[in-house]
Order: sequence, then C-alpha cells, then structure tokens
Amino acid sequence: MEVLGIDIGSSSVKAGILRGGRIIGDLVIQTFPTKFDGVRAEVSANDILCALANAIHRVRLAPGKPDILALSVMSPAWLAMDKTGKALTPIITHQDRRSIAIAHKIEDRVGKQRHLNIAGNRPFPGGISSTTFAWFKQYHPELIKKADLIGHLNTLLHRVLTGQRVIDPSNASFTGLYETVKPGGWSQTLCQTVGIDTNVLPEIHPANKVVGRITTAAAAEFGLPAGLPVMTGMVDTSAAMLQAGSQPGQLLNVAGSTDVLALCCARPHPSEHLLCRALGIGKRWLSVATLAAAGSSIVWIKQQMFADMPDGVFYRLLTKLAKAHPQSGVEFHPYLAGSRISIDQKHGSFTGLTLATTRQDMLAAVIAALSQSSANRIALLLNLEKVSRDVFVSGGLQKGLGLSLYRQWPGQWRFKSATEATLRGLEKAVLASINSVDLPRH
Repeated sequence: MEVLGIDIGSSSVKAGILRGGRIIGDLVIQTFPTKFDGVRAEVSANDILCALANAIHRVRLAPGKPDILALSVMSPAWLAMDKTGKALTPIITHQDRRSIAIAHKIEDRVGKQRHLNIAGNRPFPGGISSTTFAWFKQYHPELIKKADLIGHLNTLLHRVLTGQRVIDPSNASFTGLYETVKPGGWSQTLCQTVGIDTNVLPEIHPANKVVGRITTAAAAEFGLPAGLPVMTGMVDTSAAMLQAGSQPGQLLNVAGSTDVLALCCARPHPSEHLLCRALGIGKRWLSVATLAAAGSSIVWIKQQMFADMPDGVFYRLLTKLAKAHPQSGVEFHPYLAGSRISIDQKHGSFTGLTLATTRQDMLAAVIAALSQSSANRIALLLNLEKVSRDVFVSGGLQKGLGLSLYRQWPGQWRFKSATEATLRGLEKAVLASINSVDLPRH
C-alpha cells in the first residue's frame, strides 16, 4: 500500500509517498504566499492549486502508483465557490481578524454559553469561520449570492479533484456551524444566526473515508492517475495526533512558528479558554491551546534586534538565557500574532523598559513569556482528563525553543520527537479505514 500524502499549511504544500510508516523518496515542499493587509490574511486559491500541481509533479509518481491520496490542511481556511468549483473569494486563514465586530454580534444573538454548548467554541474572528462568512455576506453580498458551495480548504480540493462536496468533522468544528459537542450535523440554530443556507454547505464525512476519485480533468491537470481514491481529509493537527496514537490522554505539542498543545479526549470539553474540535475519525475530540507567535517571536526578535549577530552565535545565546533564567524586570506579552481564543485581539508589547535595558534583557523576556505561556496552557489541559506524561513533539522545533517551552511544566515528562508527523499520520488514517472497508484499485 502506497499513500500519496498531501499536507497544506499556511505557507506551503508538502507531498510525499508513504509506505510502512516511512516517506519513500524525497519529501517535496512547494511554497505559496499569504497576503497580509492590516487585519486581513488571505491566500489565493489559484496559488494553492498551482503549488499543489507543482508538488505532485515533483513527487514523480511511479506507474500504477499510488493506491490512495490522503489530505491534511490548515484550518480554518474558508472560501466560497461557484457552480463550477471556481473560488469566488480568497481563502481566508485563521490569522484573519476582519470580523471582530461581527463575532460579537453572533455571540450576542446566540449567547456565549449556548454557542459553546453547540459549537464547542466561541465565535472567534477568523478562527471560527462563521464570522468570515457573515462578514462577506454583509460587505460582499453579491459574491455570497453566487456561491454554490461554501467550506474549507479540503472542500475546495475535493471539488476540484473529485467533483465531490465534502468536509470532515475536524474542519466542520472550526466553521462555528457544526454540532461539535453532540456530535451531530450542521446546527440549524447557528446557521440561521448567520443566515447561511445549509444547501451550500458540504456533506460531512469521516476524515479517512474515501468519498471521491480523481476525475479525468483533474488527472490531466495535476498529473494524478484518473480514478485514484481520495480521502475526505482532516485538519493537520489531527493527522499528527493519529501518528501519536490518538488515545484519550495523549498530549501532542506541535512546536514551531505557532505553538500548539493538543490533548486527545474521550469527550468534548467546550471552554472559552481552549479550542474544542472533533478529531475527525471516531469518537475522539481534541482540546487545543495555542500561542500564535512562539518560534516566530524568536525569529522576529532575531531579525529586529540581533540582525548583526550570526545565527550560530544568536542561538547559543538563546540556549544560555533559557537555562539561566535571568531577571531584569522586563516583561514581554507574546501576542505578536494575536490570540486564537480572544474575540477582541491582543497585541504584543514590552513593559518595564528603562534606559538601562539591553537587547539581551528583551530576549530573556521573550523566552520567559514563552515559558510562562506554555505552563499556563498545560495547566488548563491537565484539568480536563488524565494526561499521559509521554508527550509527542512535532513541528520543526525552533532552535533553543524547547528549553523555553517546557521549563515550567509541573512534574516529570517524557518527550518523543517525530519528523513529519502530519504526513505519516495520514498513512495511519488510511490503514484504519481499509481495515474495515475493502479499497478497490483504481
């Protein structure tokens, strides 16, 4: 069994052939740009589709291979499509904050606790895509009137590759329109609140279900075998959790530019301080605590204050400060990329600066803030369910960042690092599926 794994994040498409828990041959990475304009964060659908086609062509598929295509995607990545599957809007990512005022209106209409009890989350602007839909309906009603299908990135990919209209429970949980806590289907209450017709919403299927096959047109455009089975697809963190084992109590840390702490749970735990969503497969949920700018805070201070310092020297200094815990009275508020669990957005800042403050003091303050944020978030997760002390770590950990993240965690922990856990988790999703369903060859 060979699986073509496709993982689309906020800046690149990754593609590789998976067999026996390993990536066979080269891992292909094809980048695409995200446009930032004030509070807006958008990606062109055409840019992603071009990057996808280039990545697949570079994989150099063997004749008669692969056996199945499995997807993971960033989420939310919202868009509206016309009857042909062409994007009517840009893809709006989780970093977008244009819909703050509308998010407040949605919560006022539904009620904070009621929204939590249905969707599992508050209507965070950009991070819960019902707010994005409502913004487009208010400011670009002509586009929404033309919409034949509204969903997330895996919805677009299936519409283009297989002609199907689908989404999985992990992505549906971040729409703010899905009964995440039940779980169920699309919520009439939440759909009526934002004024969306459920006829334009995709069908909800398990993330690892084969729901379509590559069409003849898509085969020619993307260099794929016609008839190749394609799974529904899932949020990238779900795929990494599958690689970790996806048992209740399993803790996953995807540590990189953004720091994501995810706990696999046997039941949903709606909370205004955490993100709650379905795993996408079976009766499992994830409680997620994120810091939007973790490794990127380190990159930022390196670029802005230590640009003259060679990388090796800088990261040795970072490691030294992470071990030493120096105190200077300077504090850093680590919200350079805002917060995914706040409707009114937070901002990064330094306090306690004096004329005696040095750039090293400011770097030490950034390290301390990342450490405290990680400790605060692990404390929230420890209150939900019994947590295993074995932590699965993925995500291209930034140099020196690990020392900062874990130094205030209570008790003893065992950390297991894995490379490309998201892609490798896709193979596990496929194997779980074909254990119960015969997969006919294309």
